[in-house]
Amino acid sequence: MWHAGGVSDEDRLSRAQARTIIGRVFKMAAPFRKTIYLSFACVMVTTATTLSAPIIVRHGIDAGIRAKNSGELNKSVVLYLIVVSLTYTFGRLLFVFVNRTGESFLRLLRLAVFRQMQRQSMAFFDRNKAGVLVARMTADIESMSELVQFGLLQFLSAALMLIFAIVVLLLLSWQLTIVALIVMPILVLASIKFQRDSNKAYLVVRERVGTNLSALQEGITTVRVIQAYAQEEEAIRKFKISNRALFASHEKSVRVSTWYFALIEFSGVLAGGLMIGIGGWFVHRGTVTLGTVVAFVLLLSSLFDPVQQLSQLYNTVQSAGAALNKLFSILDSKPEVDEHPAAIELPETGDLKVKNISFTYAASEIPALNDVSITVGVGEKLALVGPTGAGKSTLAKLMARLYDPAEGTVEFGGVNLKMATMGSLRNRIVVVPQEGFLFNGTIRDNLRIARVEATDTEIESAIAAIGATEHFAQFSDGLDTQVRERGSRLSAGERQLVALARAALVDPAVLVLDEATSNLDPGTEAEVEYALERLMTGRTVIVVAHRLSTVQRADHIAVVVDAKIAEYGSHNDLLARNGHYAQLARAWAQSHSITS
Repeated sequence: MWHAGGVSDEDRLSRAQARTIIGRVFKMAAPFRKTIYLSFACVMVTTATTLSAPIIVRHGIDAGIRAKNSGELNKSVVLYLIVVSLTYTFGRLLFVFVNRTGESFLRLLRLAVFRQMQRQSMAFFDRNKAGVLVARMTADIESMSELVQFGLLQFLSAALMLIFAIVVLLLLSWQLTIVALIVMPILVLASIKFQRDSNKAYLVVRERVGTNLSALQEGITTVRVIQAYAQEEEAIRKFKISNRALFASHEKSVRVSTWYFALIEFSGVLAGGLMIGIGGWFVHRGTVTLGTVVAFVLLLSSLFDPVQQLSQLYNTVQSAGAALNKLFSILDSKPEVDEHPAAIELPETGDLKVKNISFTYAASEIPALNDVSITVGVGEKLALVGPTGAGKSTLAKLMARLYDPAEGTVEFGGVNLKMATMGSLRNRIVVVPQEGFLFNGTIRDNLRIARVEATDTEIESAIAAIGATEHFAQFSDGLDTQVRERGSRLSAGERQLVALARAALVDPAVLVLDEATSNLDPGTEAEVEYALERLMTGRTVIVVAHRLSTVQRADHIAVVVDAKIAEYGSHNDLLARNGHYAQLARAWAQSHSITS
């Protein structure tokens, strides 16, 4: 089985794309230029010593053994040992230099791609699925890793070895060079066919691996349903189908590699036989020496092996090039929400004004918001309500500048948010999502996500500000309690308390909430409600409301319907109008009576 990458037709690079990528790689590799030059020097030395060894053997046979000159023979033996030692030494150095340079390049590439992802706005993640982005950082980097660890060294050595081997053969004997090249067309044609067949086979294997893994994951994650309906045999039957398909694809790939490597082996034996037979005839006629024939036999591997290696590496290089092209596309992505070169600090407080904004998501042709205007005064609480998909969450995101409007402006304290520094923007306006996401680590670590430089005293003050000191004190390790991945050790309410404490640590002027208590059980809801009330005190609040109780506490209510603000006013005023809001209120009341 060969070890190479595969690349589909849509991922295959054109010559222009390849030149562009190579140029960018050299620019990124500029810090390692010295090591690259040393690697190239090592390649030249190992190529020269590898090719010179058969020439030394030739001299030992002709000038030593055939001439019965022990002095020349001894010289050849010593020189051969020196050359072999140099080949080993510089080969080791080459391996170290290439791997050090390659891994350093990948380290910088990973960092650059991750940094660029972190700079992207929400629209970027709307366009690119998380799984695809993870694949860029894993599978694509892994295909690059295979190239820089093994492929690059082999590719460079093979190319130089092939070129210089032909030159050396021609210098020794053009007649025997013709003999050596008799089987070369067979080798080249076989290599081209192998490259194409192996690429197709690899792509099928890759597809079947994905299908098999999906079947395996589905069988494991749905095991409760499968066992509940006694469908174990059906699940096994489906997995057998995907597993058999994967086996068949691997079997096909083995057949592809088997005929090729067998043909390569046969070509080498055939070339060696021709060299000995025809070379012996040349020796008998006095055209060449015996040492020359022996040198040619030894040099055949230096002629044929590089062709085989280059064929095997072709797909790996193409796959790595395609991976680089995808990674560079991320590096070239400019965030839609970025800091203006002449950005200024936002004032400490001020009205939040939305002026005639319109917005459409990239994947949609229907506007999410159309010519919307609204003003939220200092310390006011605005509830955004409306049917699902009406645009209320989009409006909240635009007011926090998670997106930029296509038309119109959002201002805070008279400053267009597009002109604000990102640091002051995120300090003045903080978004608390519906579900508080926690990172692996301690509660204290998760609170410092909001402010890395926060002291322990400031963290404790933030917790006290939302009235959660006693709750977190109940943990045996207090704030140093490990929350585990995604905060699995904490309840939903406790995760939300951590999210609210983060916001309190920033101490913003404006809070944007996607109703933080809508997914909580009654036991923890009261505690989170209390923390939320304390956090909202003295601040401007925009809340995407899902329940009547939240809406009733707001100073003003904006009803978003069909991408526009259909109604605006207080709870009682909007009820009296008997419009959209009144319908929503009746639906909420009816739902509450049913669940009660």
